[in-house]
Amino acid sequence: QAAKFYEVHKERPFYNDLVKFMTSGPCVPMVLEREDAVAKLREVIGATNPEEAEPGTIRDTHGSNIQNNAVHASDSPKNAAIEIAHYFG
Repeated sequence: QAAKFYEVHKERPFYNDLVKFMTSGPCVPMVLEREDAVAKLREVIGATNPEEAEPGTIRDTHGSNIQNNAVHASDSPKNAAIEIAHYFG
């Protein structure tokens, strides 16, 4: 499932490491429904790179590096729809 979920990155050099990390432990897929859900969630989780994430965000608190950053979140409503369909479709 992780390989298919992240196949948009298949040609990128970090793809195999990303899939390995995302399958290294439990994963809990969730859907946030609210106005501006993508933007609001991304505020809570912080920047992709934990070193650049605002203090107190999920990635600041729990991320260890840009790849192992604790949480995935869609980057756009279009990608959210695709990702939701992948898990819950």
